[in-house]
Amino acid sequence: MLRLQPISADEYAHQVLPLTSRLWAGWRDFETYVGQTNDLARSAYGKRSYRTVGLYENRQILASCKRYERVIRFGAKRLATVGFGAVFTPAQFRARGYATAMLAMLMDEARTAGADVAYLFSDILPAFYAALGFLQCPSRIFSVRADLLQGGRIRRATMQEHDWRGIARCFAAGQARESWSFERSPGMWNWIRLRMRHGSEHASGQTVNLVVRKRQAVLAYVLGQREPAHDALIVDEFGWAGDEGHALVAPLLRNAAGDLRRVMGWMPPPAACETLPRGVIRKRKDAILMMAPLSTHGKRLVRTAAGENGVWATDHI
Repeated sequence: MLRLQPISADEYAHQVLPLTSRLWAGWRDFETYVGQTNDLARSAYGKRSYRTVGLYENRQILASCKRYERVIRFGAKRLATVGFGAVFTPAQFRARGYATAMLAMLMDEARTAGADVAYLFSDILPAFYAALGFLQCPSRIFSVRADLLQGGRIRRATMQEHDWRGIARCFAAGQARESWSFERSPGMWNWIRLRMRHGSEHASGQTVNLVVRKRQAVLAYVLGQREPAHDALIVDEFGWAGDEGHALVAPLLRNAAGDLRRVMGWMPPPAACETLPRGVIRKRKDAILMMAPLSTHGKRLVRTAAGENGVWATDHI
């Protein structure tokens, strides 16, 4: 009989990661890949809201995935969500419906527990997830010539550890402008910081995380990676607080790009899109956000999310 069962970090490292490293290790050697995966599992957020799960028959793993819990603010409501990542079936068990069965069972489990929405980021085969009830949300990137961004002299500084609190305040201000967005608890902020230290989202280049401060308060920030090989600044996220901060975003992005020709990144949420020139958005073919409703409130959210982006690259799992 098929059954769901949590996979411990050690078991996951021993039984699953050797099979998935070619897909998702990226620039990392196997030892680094395992170490960073375990770091995330043992973090405060990981212990509370993340687990690895397998579909088993007897003692055999037939399929596996990562499971995350997040909260989405939707208007005045806070909706419980469950996210899935690293969905994998060993080669000898493919085309038998095991991954489909695993996700369906996990979604039923989440629905029974009161979750409103299931979500994932599909790098390949979005049609597979569509068959399970997942709807595709806007999948776009922006790409703009750096010299088209408003310039100006600004007193930018390299982000320091003490700036994270101010960055979180800027993010919260941006969240309040949108109809929906993922909330970030202190644990989630620490998770994001840990992933940034790992550098697992970027295969090359130089990290560039900049802020503009007024006294000790952060007015605007940008998190990203300079990639000379692509002649571009790859933006993971930017934000601001107040009108003064809003005016600083474009020159801060241009400053972060330096002598690189382009500034690129995921299409930001609507209010942040207004800081970019018109006509710079185009379709993205990977990391497509997909959502499936699990409740009445979830259905309303998914209808909204299907027409309006609400995530940054830093929300990718």
